[in-house]
Amino acid sequence: MSVLARPDPAWPLVWAAPAAPGDLSAARAQMGFSLAWHIVVACLGVGLPLLTLTAEWLGLRTGNPAYRLLARRWARAMGVLFAVGAVSGTILSFEMGLLWPGFMGRYGQVIGLPFALEGFAFFIEAIFLGIYLYAWDRMSARRHLLTGVPIVVAGTASAFFVVCANAWMNQPRGFTVRHGRVVDVDPWAAMMNPASPPQTVHMILAALMVAAFLAASVYAVALLRGRRDTYHRAGFFIPFTVGAVVAPFQIVVGDWAARFLSDYQPTKLAAAEGVYTTGSHVPLTLAGIAGEHGLKYGLEVPDGLSLLVGYSPGTVVQGLDRVPRSQWPPVTGVHLAFDLMVLAGFFLLALGLWLLAAWWLGRRRGRADLLDGRIMRVFLWASALAGPAAVVALECGWTVTELGRQPWIVYGLMRVRDAVNPASGLMIGLWLVLAVYAAMTVATVYVLRRLARETPVPVAPQESDVRNYPVV
Repeated sequence: MSVLARPDPAWPLVWAAPAAPGDLSAARAQMGFSLAWHIVVACLGVGLPLLTLTAEWLGLRTGNPAYRLLARRWARAMGVLFAVGAVSGTILSFEMGLLWPGFMGRYGQVIGLPFALEGFAFFIEAIFLGIYLYAWDRMSARRHLLTGVPIVVAGTASAFFVVCANAWMNQPRGFTVRHGRVVDVDPWAAMMNPASPPQTVHMILAALMVAAFLAASVYAVALLRGRRDTYHRAGFFIPFTVGAVVAPFQIVVGDWAARFLSDYQPTKLAAAEGVYTTGSHVPLTLAGIAGEHGLKYGLEVPDGLSLLVGYSPGTVVQGLDRVPRSQWPPVTGVHLAFDLMVLAGFFLLALGLWLLAAWWLGRRRGRADLLDGRIMRVFLWASALAGPAAVVALECGWTVTELGRQPWIVYGLMRVRDAVNPASGLMIGLWLVLAVYAAMTVATVYVLRRLARETPVPVAPQESDVRNYPVV
């Protein structure tokens, strides 16, 4: 297995004529916006199939048509989102080559394997999604349920392979640079780099949380409007339970990812936590903005960061002073994004614990309806915010991952400015992409709203009295 490659003196760091600052900014803005838009749809593509199969399985187990109705509606939304995600993913693949030819030209052979495997996973997902949607009334219920399993597996695999490619950008492995050329390429070593385990697990759990809490938010609003039938209750409790179960695991994995940074990308951790000076007894700073010599206006927890990193106040944490200022990430942006991600994650964890406590107290007191009472109405209002909070945490997490690696596109090897297309006119592409994504957003929302008003299967019996139906 090849060790971390370092450029030799024969390799010119500048791939071509430097891009104009405006062109570099346009390329970064276009790629950042495309990724921020696509990642939400991609998360729904990973998590929504699992929610759909869960609802369908409950329908088989209980015989209640409300679950089957729910599963079928989610399946139709899943088909729409898959098509939209395919379009936005294709745009991203073109942007990789058009905006960053210096990166793809030098390292494309190193990171080609995860992209190729993601293509196989995509086609498997597409094939079985077509079978799942078409065969709803054309095969037995159990066989139909089984056709959805490959969709879940392939969607998760797609996320895994793509994130492995991104992890390689944080921990480049699997090649050497000799006389200015990339040689001795080991694609498997590149894909399974040290950053792959924490990043892929963190991303897959985040995808489940985004899909679960977004779906739950929609039905939380419906419940607040008085729609307390089994259909809407199931639409809330199924995804919310999935999100609540995943949340504590995500907190643990997030801690694992932060410890990984302390060992492998200490500059990124220093920016995320606003640590300017290397030392022990480093405080944990909440909020704050970057100043000349440290964070200003933040709330400090004495010894907090040293305790989190090494379980001891004497743990030494590397600061930004260990690297030249020209290699510092934008500290304020990375730090605030990191804090907001953590805040949103603990908000979602607290909601899950709230529901667990309400369920436990309800059983002790013999309450028939878990959602009765003013306090639980406040819970529903908070749950309506859970979906946006999960999206905010997702976007902030990717901001930390990408912005915290700056100025490198390949950590320690290639700067962003050396990878960008030197051609002029990239700003035109930015405006074109913004127009395309605006149109896709409007069309997607319109179609999903139309689907929400339609009934894809015979209407379940009207449920005027919730007490006649089992509570999920």
